[in-house]
Amino acid sequence: MRRRHVVLAALAVLAPLLALLGWLWLTMLSPYTYDRPAHLDDIDEGRHALFVYGTLRFAPVRWLVMGRAGETETAVLEGFRRDGLDLAEAPGDRVEGEVIVVDADELARLDRYERLGIRYQRVPMRLADGRRVWVYRRLETSSQPEGSGATN
Repeated sequence: MRRRHVVLAALAVLAPLLALLGWLWLTMLSPYTYDRPAHLDDIDEGRHALFVYGTLRFAPVRWLVMGRAGETETAVLEGFRRDGLDLAEAPGDRVEGEVIVVDADELARLDRYERLGIRYQRVPMRLADGRRVWVYRRLETSSQPEGSGATN
Protein backbone atom coordinates (compact mmCIF):
# COMPACT_ATOMS: atom_id res chain seq x y z
CA MET A 1 0.00 0.00 0.00
CA ARG A 2 2.84 2.41 0.85
CA ARG A 3 4.47 1.79 -2.52
CA ARG A 4 1.24 2.71 -4.27
CA HIS A 5 1.16 6.05 -2.42
CA VAL A 6 4.76 6.77 -3.41
CA VAL A 7 3.98 6.04 -7.06
CA LEU A 8 0.85 8.23 -6.97
CA ALA A 9 2.78 11.06 -5.29
CA ALA A 10 5.52 10.82 -7.93
CA LEU A 11 2.93 10.93 -10.70
CA ALA A 12 1.26 13.93 -9.08
CA VAL A 13 4.60 15.78 -9.23
CA LEU A 14 5.79 14.54 -12.62
CA ALA A 15 2.54 14.93 -14.58
CA PRO A 16 2.33 18.74 -14.27
CA LEU A 17 6.07 19.05 -14.93
CA LEU A 18 5.79 16.93 -18.08
CA ALA A 19 2.71 18.89 -19.17
CA LEU A 20 4.61 22.16 -18.71
CA LEU A 21 7.63 20.89 -20.65
CA GLY A 22 5.34 19.65 -23.43
CA TRP A 23 3.57 23.00 -23.62
CA LEU A 24 6.89 24.87 -23.70
CA TRP A 25 8.19 22.65 -26.49
CA LEU A 26 4.96 22.96 -28.47
CA THR A 27 4.73 26.74 -28.19
CA MET A 28 8.39 27.69 -28.48
CA LEU A 29 10.31 25.01 -30.30
CA SER A 30 7.97 22.78 -32.23
CA PRO A 31 8.01 23.13 -36.01
CA TYR A 32 4.35 22.02 -35.99
CA THR A 33 2.88 25.20 -34.52
CA TYR A 34 4.50 27.79 -36.80
CA ASP A 35 4.93 27.96 -40.54
CA ARG A 36 7.05 30.93 -41.55
CA PRO A 37 4.83 33.03 -43.83
CA ALA A 38 5.93 32.87 -47.47
CA HIS A 39 6.00 36.67 -47.84
CA LEU A 40 8.88 37.03 -45.35
CA ASP A 41 12.41 37.49 -46.66
CA ASP A 42 14.98 34.78 -46.01
CA ILE A 43 17.31 35.40 -43.10
CA ASP A 44 20.80 36.50 -44.14
CA GLU A 45 23.65 34.34 -42.93
CA GLY A 46 25.99 35.87 -40.39
CA ARG A 47 25.59 37.66 -37.09
CA HIS A 48 22.50 39.66 -36.15
CA ALA A 49 22.16 42.11 -33.24
CA LEU A 50 18.73 41.97 -31.60
CA PHE A 51 17.31 44.36 -29.00
CA VAL A 52 15.09 42.51 -26.51
CA TYR A 53 12.82 44.22 -24.00
CA GLY A 54 10.39 41.55 -22.74
CA THR A 55 10.55 37.83 -22.00
CA LEU A 56 13.71 37.40 -24.08
CA ARG A 57 15.61 39.42 -21.45
CA PHE A 58 15.47 36.30 -19.27
CA ALA A 59 18.37 33.90 -19.88
CA PRO A 60 16.29 30.74 -19.22
CA VAL A 61 13.80 31.80 -21.91
CA ARG A 62 16.60 32.43 -24.42
CA TRP A 63 18.17 29.10 -23.52
CA LEU A 64 14.87 27.32 -24.09
CA VAL A 65 14.20 29.10 -27.39
CA MET A 66 17.71 29.28 -28.90
CA GLY A 67 19.54 26.47 -27.14
CA ARG A 68 21.84 28.91 -25.31
CA ALA A 69 21.39 31.91 -23.06
CA GLY A 70 23.99 34.02 -24.85
CA GLU A 71 25.69 37.08 -23.48
CA THR A 72 23.77 40.32 -23.47
CA GLU A 73 24.64 44.00 -23.16
CA THR A 74 22.41 46.60 -21.57
CA ALA A 75 20.97 48.96 -24.18
CA VAL A 76 18.47 51.79 -24.54
CA LEU A 77 15.95 52.55 -27.28
CA GLU A 78 15.04 56.24 -27.17
CA GLY A 79 11.76 57.76 -28.32
CA PHE A 80 9.65 54.75 -27.28
CA ARG A 81 7.87 53.37 -24.23
CA ARG A 82 6.62 49.88 -23.37
CA ASP A 83 2.96 49.42 -24.29
CA GLY A 84 1.90 45.97 -23.15
CA LEU A 85 3.67 43.52 -25.43
CA ASP A 86 4.81 46.22 -27.83
CA LEU A 87 6.58 49.54 -28.06
CA ALA A 88 4.81 52.83 -28.68
CA GLU A 89 6.43 55.97 -30.03
CA ALA A 90 6.87 58.39 -27.16
CA PRO A 91 9.25 61.32 -27.68
CA GLY A 92 11.35 61.86 -24.59
CA ASP A 93 10.77 58.33 -23.25
CA ARG A 94 13.11 55.39 -23.44
CA VAL A 95 12.98 51.62 -23.19
CA GLU A 96 15.72 49.78 -21.38
CA GLY A 97 16.55 46.35 -22.73
CA GLU A 98 19.41 44.18 -23.80
CA VAL A 99 21.20 43.41 -27.05
CA ILE A 100 22.07 39.85 -27.93
CA VAL A 101 24.07 38.83 -31.00
CA VAL A 102 22.75 35.69 -32.70
CA ASP A 103 23.43 33.70 -35.86
CA ALA A 104 20.89 33.04 -38.62
CA ASP A 105 19.67 29.74 -37.12
CA GLU A 106 19.14 31.33 -33.71
CA LEU A 107 17.33 34.27 -35.29
CA ALA A 108 15.03 31.80 -37.06
CA ARG A 109 14.26 30.17 -33.69
CA LEU A 110 13.56 33.57 -32.18
CA ASP A 111 11.30 34.42 -35.14
CA ARG A 112 9.35 31.22 -34.47
CA TYR A 113 9.04 32.12 -30.77
CA GLU A 114 7.74 35.60 -31.65
CA ARG A 115 5.56 34.18 -34.47
CA LEU A 116 7.14 36.50 -37.03
CA GLY A 117 4.65 37.57 -39.68
CA ILE A 118 1.72 36.45 -37.53
CA ARG A 119 2.05 38.33 -34.24
CA TYR A 120 5.25 40.32 -34.67
CA GLN A 121 7.41 41.90 -37.32
CA ARG A 122 11.18 42.31 -37.03
CA VAL A 123 12.27 45.84 -37.90
CA PRO A 124 15.67 47.55 -37.97
CA MET A 125 16.03 50.37 -35.45
CA ARG A 126 18.84 52.52 -34.07
CA LEU A 127 19.70 52.43 -30.36
CA ALA A 128 20.74 55.41 -28.24
CA ASP A 129 24.41 54.47 -28.71
CA GLY A 130 24.02 54.47 -32.52
CA ARG A 131 23.98 50.70 -33.10
CA ARG A 132 21.50 49.32 -35.64
CA VAL A 133 19.63 46.30 -34.32
CA TRP A 134 16.58 44.20 -35.03
CA VAL A 135 13.55 44.83 -32.80
CA TYR A 136 10.35 42.76 -32.66
CA ARG A 137 7.21 44.95 -32.95
CA ARG A 138 3.61 43.78 -32.73
CA LEU A 139 1.74 43.68 -36.01
CA GLU A 140 -1.34 45.83 -36.29
CA THR A 141 -4.53 43.78 -35.95
CA SER A 142 -5.41 44.61 -39.58
CA SER A 143 -2.00 43.27 -40.71
CA GLN A 144 -2.37 39.87 -39.07
CA PRO A 145 -3.43 36.97 -41.29
CA GLU A 146 -7.07 36.02 -40.92
CA GLY A 147 -7.56 33.00 -38.72
CA SER A 148 -4.11 33.38 -37.12
CA GLY A 149 -5.65 33.60 -33.67
CA ALA A 150 -3.28 36.45 -32.85
CA THR A 151 -4.72 39.30 -30.85
CA ASN A 152 -3.43 42.57 -29.49
